[in-house]
Amino acid sequence: MDLEHHHQAVLPRRLFLRRVGRYAVAAFLLVSISWGIGILGYRFLEHMSWIDAILNSAMILGGMGPVNPLQTDSGKLFASFYALFSGIVFLISVGVLVIPIFHRILHQFHVEKGKEKDD
Repeated sequence: MDLEHHHQAVLPRRLFLRRVGRYAVAAFLLVSISWGIGILGYRFLEHMSWIDAILNSAMILGGMGPVNPLQTDSGKLFASFYALFSGIVFLISVGVLVIPIFHRILHQFHVEKGKEKDD
């Protein structure tokens, strides 16, 4: 983890924004890989066209639900597991995005509290 220790000073804004960018890229990669899994699952298990597989995968991953009715049992099983997986991916992605922000807020409180003790 690349977060500063509580004995270290608060990271300068430029470096903090770079950190936020790295975490955003990690969240984007997680969502992109998850989207790819959904696309391939709908394409090969439900025999959807590529565009329908992209759409259904995006809708499930975004929490909206499927667009096309499912025809095969394997497609229905995949969709049920993919929906559960997508909910977890959503929560993890949001967590990854807020980690640096939450850490900075807590770190600033810790630094300010330390300054009050020194005075």
